[in-house]
Amino acid sequence: MNSPLTRSIPVKGAYNVRDLGGYRIADTETLWRRVLRADALHRLDAEDVAMLIDAGVTTVVDLRHDNECAEQPNPLAGHPGVSYHNVSLFADLAPAVAPGEDALLSLYRKALDERSETIARVLTLIAEAGDGAVLFHCTAGKDRTGVIAALLLTIAGVETALIVEDYALTAQMIEPMMAELIAGAQARGIDPERFMPFLASEPETMALTIAHIETKYGSVQAYLRAIGLSDTTIARLRARLAGD
Repeated sequence: MNSPLTRSIPVKGAYNVRDLGGYRIADTETLWRRVLRADALHRLDAEDVAMLIDAGVTTVVDLRHDNECAEQPNPLAGHPGVSYHNVSLFADLAPAVAPGEDALLSLYRKALDERSETIARVLTLIAEAGDGAVLFHCTAGKDRTGVIAALLLTIAGVETALIVEDYALTAQMIEPMMAELIAGAQARGIDPERFMPFLASEPETMALTIAHIETKYGSVQAYLRAIGLSDTTIARLRARLAGD
């Protein structure tokens, strides 16, 4: 895998903008500048926006809730060269977590099982996007973004170990924004101690998330069909990352 410095797009106003290109698949690798994952983009200035446009971004799928978008508007929404879509992925999800359980694993499982229509919509938007790069993002670029990234990389044929590595890389990328995330939780009345487990991005969490899909649905491909994606849409997603 390429180093984080190679994979990362160094905009000043975000911490976790990364390319899903360059991952090994069969005898080649996923394509660069076709799909990007990111954290919130509200801090981007004009130079940062220009950098993303220069990187080929023509479609943005914003996975945040309505209130997040209202409080921290996306600077690419309304950009004349960008098709912008807001699809709230984890709205109203509140999994019951027993002491000692992996809170994020419970959240990801619940999202996959109960937000299937929304996940299908996000993947369809990515599949049907026009020429250029698709950028999808949430707040930290970790949970909502991480689930979608794992599905896309699996569709492209990337091995599970590399998908888990891609997910875990977020811990390094978002370290500078941890204080901001904790402060935001406190402002919403959330106990920081209860919030801290949701800031993790442990490799085992994503490995068990993928295992959940395989155990419950048989495979990621079977899951995609179960949530309503056609073979044509799945093929378009594969072509976006892996080529024709």
